[in-house]
Amino acid sequence: MSDLPRKAVTRTAKLATLPLGFAGRATWGLGKRIGGKSAEIVTRELQQRTADQLFKVLGELKGGAMKFGQALSVFESALPEEIAGPYRAALTKLQEAAPPLPTGTVHAVLSERLGEEWRELFLEFEDKPSAAASIGQVHRAVWHDGREVAVKIQYPGAGEALLSDLVQLSRFARLLGPLIPGMDIKPLITELRDRVSEELDYALEAESQREHAAEFADDPDVVVPDVVHQGDQVLVTEWIDGTPLSEVINDGTPEQRDRAGQLLARFLFSGPARTGLLHADPHPGNFRLLPPAPAEDGEEGELRLGVLDFGTVDRLPGGLPGTIGEALRMTLEGDAEAVYDLLREEGFVKESIDLDPDAVLEYLLPIIEPAAVEDFTFTRSWIRNQAARIADPRSPAHQLGKQLNLPPSYLLIHRVTLSTIGVLCQLNATVRLRDELEDWLPGFLPEPDDGEATAEAGA
Repeated sequence: MSDLPRKAVTRTAKLATLPLGFAGRATWGLGKRIGGKSAEIVTRELQQRTADQLFKVLGELKGGAMKFGQALSVFESALPEEIAGPYRAALTKLQEAAPPLPTGTVHAVLSERLGEEWRELFLEFEDKPSAAASIGQVHRAVWHDGREVAVKIQYPGAGEALLSDLVQLSRFARLLGPLIPGMDIKPLITELRDRVSEELDYALEAESQREHAAEFADDPDVVVPDVVHQGDQVLVTEWIDGTPLSEVINDGTPEQRDRAGQLLARFLFSGPARTGLLHADPHPGNFRLLPPAPAEDGEEGELRLGVLDFGTVDRLPGGLPGTIGEALRMTLEGDAEAVYDLLREEGFVKESIDLDPDAVLEYLLPIIEPAAVEDFTFTRSWIRNQAARIADPRSPAHQLGKQLNLPPSYLLIHRVTLSTIGVLCQLNATVRLRDELEDWLPGFLPEPDDGEATAEAGA
């Protein structure tokens, strides 16, 4: 492979093996059932074979196919445990690695984008990539001023491949639905496709990363590497060492898991409040658990969270919408009528539909359980139960959920929140989520009345 497989016909042919393979396995499964195997066992075997083929193809293609795989990978915790095991290995491969570009191609790309004398910009440059992802790969290097840096290089033809893949994937999204119970795959693919231009624009990514790096420069908990140099489809940033979150998920101690989960939740809610930007790609490959910062008094500090990849962000100049915090607060207070009125006003319930406010409240309460308690342990079994409740056609929650609407302005926020919850469940982290909501989510705490405000001002 000299570079990213670019020709639409080649990529389409590879992706076409997916629905054909699904159909073939369905026939194989029918034969197994006729042969006497139980439907449950056959389903498990079918899903394992499907996962193996799906993520093998997505990983080879990179581009939009792999982007889609990474987006799916944070939801594996919603799968039944007997199925999730075989999936987990295939899914997590997409979070950290993909087949790299050959060295010759890398050098040619750098010559074209940084100039023939590109080597003079670096004291050292490692030809072997340290990470390879959906539209680019990262090389470790030493900048000419001595700083250790990460050099992110966009794959040749990435834009064309990204669009081609997502168009093809949307054509058989229905077949991919059973992979993640309770999740509608097609809107996810559509939303990824709508953000192709942002993902490919390294100037836009550099701007978003600089804003985060400046805001979090002195933060004791969150580290964002600053931008060193930005060129055409090449981005050079400061290098940060640390343990990838995927390794914490696999082998982390309870203390590491809880700390990573707390900081992930803190970053999710504090980022928009502090920068007006929402980091919108929260899969484990984009986070590192870092050692404590050196302390002047010699005391040991706490582990920190390193955040990478600002290629996809949601611009929220006023922070997260206050409606989210208000709806959460009123739901926890049990005010069914107020919650229903607010959801209708914001377009979550269309004017043509009438729902029972108490039924809506009953639908929401289990989902927001983590915000109702002082601390909450996110587990695969919890998210699995939520997915099953909403996905089961016999469930009242399923029937009600089908009648709710997700306004376009909330789509990315919804996906990022769900993805973050998926990672928290993979971490099995105990998190004081309510603390973060009170500190950072507009509308979650009630506005003080005039008397309280006057008393506070007097104090």
